[in-house]
Amino acid sequence: MRFAYADPPYLGMAKYYPQHPEARIWDDPETHRALIARLGREYPDGWALSLSSTTLYPILPMCPPGVRIAAWVKPFASFKPGVRVAYTWEPVILHGGRQQWSRDTLTVRDHLSEVITLRRGLVGAKPERFCRWVLDLLGYQDGDELADLFPGTGVMASIERQGTLAFSPPNYPG
Repeated sequence: MRFAYADPPYLGMAKYYPQHPEARIWDDPETHRALIARLGREYPDGWALSLSSTTLYPILPMCPPGVRIAAWVKPFASFKPGVRVAYTWEPVILHGGRQQWSRDTLTVRDHLSEVITLRRGLVGAKPERFCRWVLDLLGYQDGDELADLFPGTGVMASIERQGTLAFSPPNYPG
């Protein structure tokens, strides 16, 4: 199966990527609409898309019917001065994925509690455990292909090369 994961600069957040002036295109909702269309066209087996909680409302209507929303909950996150309600979760939109299920198949929670990464050289870099969780959400197995459309620090590719790394449910703290 062929899957994709996309973690573009979040809508309205290009200012956090001054070293990448091309990030400005991601402040336009139409760029995200084109990405979602590409995901559906090129990765019909399944895809996952990271976004911010504040952009879920404009981006979700761009998605095809049947998507799921999973939540990455960040028990430690950067608190912003003057912001009354902290930004401590990020949605992950999930479409498709491996559908076979049996009593022996891992059941994956639709949320993950994991701290943010710090000092990885790129704003928004995802932790290794987050990447493993996304692969589990898609039902990734050895021999599948995963296209990381915004490789950033390369952590997703390193997880994929390690093979199937599904966690058993007790390893996903509530």
